[in-house]
Amino acid sequence: MANLTPTPDHPGLHVSKPSPNAPATGSAVCHCGATATATGDNQVKALVEGYTANHGASHGRTGR
Repeated sequence: MANLTPTPDHPGLHVSKPSPNAPATGSAVCHCGATATATGDNQVKALVEGYTANHGASHGRTGR
């Protein structure tokens, strides 16, 4: 399987939860330069919500 971890060259959001009993982990990199990581289901949920609302496609490639 390919490495799905986002990088500045390949921005995005990656979430992993290998089993129901394991904590979720997440990482995000935006083309504007913002980065974040989270561990734990609630923290990863907040990471996804924040990235979706404020980064990625929400502000376009030219906005910050």
